[in-house]
Amino acid sequence: MVWFKRAKPSIRTTDKRDTPEGLWTKCDTCGAALHKKQLEDHLYTCPECGFHFRISPEQYFSFLFDEGSWSEFDTQLRAADPLAFVDTKKYPDRVRDTMTKTGKTEACRNALGKMGDSTTVISAMDFGFIGGSMGSVVGEKIARAADKSVELGAPLIIISQTGGARMMEGAFSLMQMAKTAARLTRLGERHIPYISLMTDPTTGGISASFAMLGDLNISEPKALIGFAGPRVIRDTIKRDLPEGFQRAEFLEDHGFMDLIVHRKDLREQLIRLLAHMA
Repeated sequence: MVWFKRAKPSIRTTDKRDTPEGLWTKCDTCGAALHKKQLEDHLYTCPECGFHFRISPEQYFSFLFDEGSWSEFDTQLRAADPLAFVDTKKYPDRVRDTMTKTGKTEACRNALGKMGDSTTVISAMDFGFIGGSMGSVVGEKIARAADKSVELGAPLIIISQTGGARMMEGAFSLMQMAKTAARLTRLGERHIPYISLMTDPTTGGISASFAMLGDLNISEPKALIGFAGPRVIRDTIKRDLPEGFQRAEFLEDHGFMDLIVHRKDLREQLIRLLAHMA
């Protein structure tokens, strides 16, 4: 098989669920000891139990797009500090430290490339950058990805991996929910396909905006998807939650998810879906 040979960019770890830097790692779900090469060959999923490690936007681009066909756009955007926000450190310092640590500039990256017969726009989020949170720059990048789709008449795929809104930007962050949702209506008016791919986690303001607005809403297995976390909900309503609550499979059973796709099948499935939606 060829599908697994493409995803070999370097990895930076953000927590135990992310793709590991060392030669060996332990699967969180089944405890299997996995070699880095073995993980690469399975697109960073556990070959024993199917657990999906988090991967970067660049890695999604590398195995979803036809090899050598994609290019990134809107790379110049950087976060501002409209509220002069300070918690344990100043917001500009937090952004700068994260950029230094990860080698990335924001929690979202946009790319244009070929997927089979389709020229496609993909906007992918990165939990490793301040929890994949959506501030003004992320919202602008999502909006520009939608604009690019309209300009080219090309389908749009958004890959969500996020803890929600970036509260260091306050209302400026929350405004991105309405902004991104409004931009997506232009695709619908022009009958341009939009597929929302939700990965682990997809929570907060993103789940309450563009992530749930796809013509098709699909997910990787076992992804945590919801607005508030299960613990917050349980403590608020003072009741135990159903088995598997807010996991992708629970949402599919209750009509909120159209399809759950294993990462190894994702490229082939997306190409097939886009061909049917063209």
